[in-house]
Amino acid sequence: MKVTEIRWHARGGQGTMLAARMLARVAINDGKHAQGMPEFGPERMGAPMRAYNRISTKKFSLYCNVVNPDIVVVLDSSLIDTVNVREGVNKDGLIIVNTSRTPAEVRKQLQADNGIKVYTLDANGISIAALGRPMPNMPMLGALAKITGLVSLQTLLDDTKLTFGEKFSPKVLEANLTALKRGHDELKGE
Repeated sequence: MKVTEIRWHARGGQGTMLAARMLARVAINDGKHAQGMPEFGPERMGAPMRAYNRISTKKFSLYCNVVNPDIVVVLDSSLIDTVNVREGVNKDGLIIVNTSRTPAEVRKQLQADNGIKVYTLDANGISIAALGRPMPNMPMLGALAKITGLVSLQTLLDDTKLTFGEKFSPKVLEANLTALKRGHDELKGE
Protein backbone atom coordinates (compact mmCIF):
# COMPACT_ATOMS: atom_id res chain seq x y z
CA MET A 1 0.00 0.00 0.00
CA LYS A 2 1.39 3.37 -1.01
CA VAL A 3 0.50 6.36 1.12
CA THR A 4 1.39 9.62 -0.62
CA GLU A 5 2.69 12.14 1.89
CA ILE A 6 2.66 15.89 1.30
CA ARG A 7 4.27 18.64 3.35
CA TRP A 8 3.16 22.24 2.85
CA HIS A 9 5.44 25.18 3.75
CA ALA A 10 3.86 28.61 3.95
CA ARG A 11 3.33 31.68 6.05
CA GLY A 12 0.30 32.15 8.27
CA GLY A 13 -2.54 33.73 6.32
CA GLN A 14 -1.78 32.18 2.92
CA GLY A 15 -4.63 29.67 3.13
CA THR A 16 -2.49 26.60 3.71
CA MET A 17 -4.75 25.04 6.33
CA LEU A 18 -7.72 25.46 4.00
CA ALA A 19 -5.77 23.91 1.10
CA ALA A 20 -4.63 20.86 3.11
CA ARG A 21 -8.11 20.22 4.48
CA MET A 22 -9.72 20.76 1.09
CA LEU A 23 -7.30 18.34 -0.58
CA ALA A 24 -8.13 15.69 2.03
CA ARG A 25 -11.88 16.25 1.70
CA VAL A 26 -11.75 16.03 -2.10
CA ALA A 27 -9.65 12.83 -1.94
CA ILE A 28 -12.13 11.28 0.52
CA ASN A 29 -15.06 12.28 -1.70
CA ASP A 30 -13.15 10.61 -4.55
CA GLY A 31 -13.15 7.30 -2.65
CA LYS A 32 -9.66 7.54 -1.16
CA HIS A 33 -8.46 7.65 2.43
CA ALA A 34 -6.89 10.95 3.45
CA GLN A 35 -5.74 13.30 6.18
CA GLY A 36 -5.23 17.04 6.10
CA MET A 37 -3.71 18.62 9.19
CA PRO A 38 -1.88 21.76 10.16
CA GLU A 39 1.10 21.92 12.48
CA PHE A 40 0.03 24.29 15.18
CA GLY A 41 2.27 26.46 17.28
CA PRO A 42 2.44 30.14 18.09
CA GLU A 43 1.83 31.05 14.43
CA ARG A 44 0.70 34.50 13.57
CA MET A 45 -0.01 36.17 10.28
CA GLY A 46 3.18 35.97 8.20
CA ALA A 47 5.01 33.46 10.43
CA PRO A 48 6.37 30.26 8.85
CA MET A 49 4.05 27.28 9.27
CA ARG A 50 3.50 23.77 7.95
CA ALA A 51 0.57 21.56 7.06
CA TYR A 52 0.42 17.93 5.98
CA ASN A 53 -1.58 15.52 3.84
CA ARG A 54 -1.62 11.78 3.49
CA ILE A 55 -3.62 10.17 0.69
CA SER A 56 -4.04 6.47 -0.13
CA THR A 57 -6.37 4.05 -1.85
CA LYS A 58 -6.18 1.83 1.26
CA LYS A 59 -6.90 2.55 4.92
CA PHE A 60 -3.96 3.66 7.02
CA SER A 61 -3.50 4.59 10.67
CA LEU A 62 -0.65 7.05 10.85
CA TYR A 63 -1.23 10.24 12.82
CA CYS A 64 1.94 12.29 12.98
CA ASN A 65 3.78 14.96 11.04
CA VAL A 66 5.13 14.08 7.60
CA VAL A 67 8.91 13.74 7.81
CA ASN A 68 9.70 12.01 4.49
CA PRO A 69 7.35 13.67 2.01
CA ASP A 70 6.81 12.52 -1.53
CA ILE A 71 5.70 16.06 -2.37
CA VAL A 72 6.58 19.45 -0.91
CA VAL A 73 4.45 22.49 -1.71
CA VAL A 74 6.05 25.87 -0.94
CA LEU A 75 3.57 28.76 -0.93
CA ASP A 76 6.18 31.42 -0.10
CA SER A 77 9.51 31.15 -1.91
CA SER A 78 11.27 33.33 0.69
CA LEU A 79 11.04 30.33 3.02
CA ILE A 80 13.64 28.52 0.91
CA ASP A 81 16.29 30.78 2.47
CA THR A 82 15.08 30.28 6.05
CA VAL A 83 13.59 26.78 6.23
CA ASN A 84 15.04 23.54 4.85
CA VAL A 85 12.06 22.71 2.63
CA ARG A 86 14.03 19.77 1.13
CA GLU A 87 14.40 18.09 4.52
CA GLY A 88 13.51 14.40 4.27
CA VAL A 89 12.18 14.62 0.69
CA ASN A 90 12.24 11.24 -1.00
CA LYS A 91 14.94 10.92 -3.69
CA ASP A 92 12.31 10.86 -6.44
CA GLY A 93 10.11 13.48 -4.78
CA LEU A 94 8.40 16.56 -6.18
CA ILE A 95 8.79 20.15 -5.02
CA ILE A 96 6.34 22.81 -6.22
CA VAL A 97 7.29 26.42 -5.46
CA ASN A 98 5.18 29.56 -5.76
CA THR A 99 7.50 31.84 -7.72
CA SER A 100 7.81 33.57 -11.08
CA ARG A 101 11.31 32.06 -11.44
CA THR A 102 12.05 29.05 -13.64
CA PRO A 103 12.27 25.50 -12.28
CA ALA A 104 16.01 25.46 -13.15
CA GLU A 105 16.62 28.60 -11.09
CA VAL A 106 14.73 27.17 -8.12
CA ARG A 107 16.52 23.81 -8.44
CA LYS A 108 19.84 25.65 -8.14
CA GLN A 109 18.64 27.62 -5.10
CA LEU A 110 17.31 24.46 -3.45
CA GLN A 111 20.45 22.51 -4.37
CA ALA A 112 18.00 19.75 -5.23
CA ASP A 113 19.34 16.32 -6.12
CA ASN A 114 18.85 15.20 -9.70
CA GLY A 115 16.09 12.74 -8.78
CA ILE A 116 13.90 15.43 -7.24
CA LYS A 117 11.53 17.06 -9.72
CA VAL A 118 11.12 20.83 -9.35
CA TYR A 119 8.05 22.72 -10.56
CA THR A 120 7.20 26.40 -10.34
CA LEU A 121 4.01 28.42 -10.56
CA ASP A 122 3.44 32.15 -10.20
CA ALA A 123 0.55 31.52 -7.81
CA ASN A 124 0.79 35.02 -6.32
CA GLY A 125 0.47 36.57 -9.78
CA ILE A 126 -2.50 34.33 -10.58
CA SER A 127 -4.28 35.08 -7.32
CA ILE A 128 -3.67 38.82 -7.59
CA ALA A 129 -5.16 38.79 -11.10
CA ALA A 130 -8.12 36.61 -10.06
CA LEU A 131 -8.78 37.68 -6.46
CA GLY A 132 -7.07 41.04 -6.18
CA ARG A 133 -4.67 39.83 -3.49
CA PRO A 134 -1.87 37.29 -3.05
CA MET A 135 -3.65 34.14 -1.88
CA PRO A 136 -1.63 31.31 -3.47
CA ASN A 137 -3.46 28.31 -2.02
CA MET A 138 -5.99 27.76 -4.82
CA PRO A 139 -3.54 28.01 -7.74
CA MET A 140 -1.15 25.67 -5.89
CA LEU A 141 -3.98 23.13 -5.40
CA GLY A 142 -4.64 23.26 -9.15
CA ALA A 143 -0.95 22.67 -9.83
CA LEU A 144 -0.82 19.79 -7.34
CA ALA A 145 -3.79 18.12 -9.05
CA LYS A 146 -2.05 18.39 -12.42
CA ILE A 147 1.25 16.77 -11.51
CA THR A 148 0.11 14.16 -9.00
CA GLY A 149 -3.25 12.90 -10.21
CA LEU A 150 -4.20 12.38 -6.56
CA VAL A 151 -7.38 14.34 -7.24
CA SER A 152 -8.77 15.68 -10.47
CA LEU A 153 -9.14 19.34 -11.36
CA GLN A 154 -12.86 18.74 -11.94
CA THR A 155 -13.29 17.29 -8.43
CA LEU A 156 -11.52 20.34 -6.97
CA LEU A 157 -13.73 22.67 -9.01
CA ASP A 158 -16.89 20.84 -7.93
CA ASP A 159 -15.87 20.93 -4.27
CA THR A 160 -15.05 24.64 -4.51
CA LYS A 161 -18.46 25.37 -6.02
CA LEU A 162 -20.17 23.44 -3.25
CA THR A 163 -18.22 24.77 -0.25
CA PHE A 164 -17.43 28.31 -1.43
CA GLY A 165 -20.81 28.83 -3.13
CA GLU A 166 -22.53 28.77 0.25
CA LYS A 167 -20.10 31.21 1.89
CA PHE A 168 -18.99 33.69 -0.75
CA SER A 169 -20.43 35.90 -3.45
CA PRO A 170 -20.60 34.58 -7.02
CA LYS A 171 -17.72 36.93 -7.92
CA VAL A 172 -15.42 35.49 -5.22
CA LEU A 173 -16.46 31.94 -6.13
CA GLU A 174 -15.64 32.53 -9.82
CA ALA A 175 -12.29 34.11 -8.90
CA ASN A 176 -11.33 31.00 -6.90
CA LEU A 177 -12.39 28.70 -9.74
CA THR A 178 -10.29 30.76 -12.14
CA ALA A 179 -7.29 30.56 -9.76
CA LEU A 180 -7.61 26.76 -9.58
CA LYS A 181 -7.82 26.39 -13.38
CA ARG A 182 -4.91 28.74 -14.04
CA GLY A 183 -2.75 26.98 -11.42
CA HIS A 184 -3.45 23.70 -13.20
CA ASP A 185 -2.74 25.13 -16.64
CA GLU A 186 0.28 27.35 -15.94
CA LEU A 187 2.50 25.01 -13.90
CA LYS A 188 6.07 24.84 -15.21
CA GLY A 189 8.38 21.85 -14.83
CA GLU A 190 11.86 20.93 -15.97
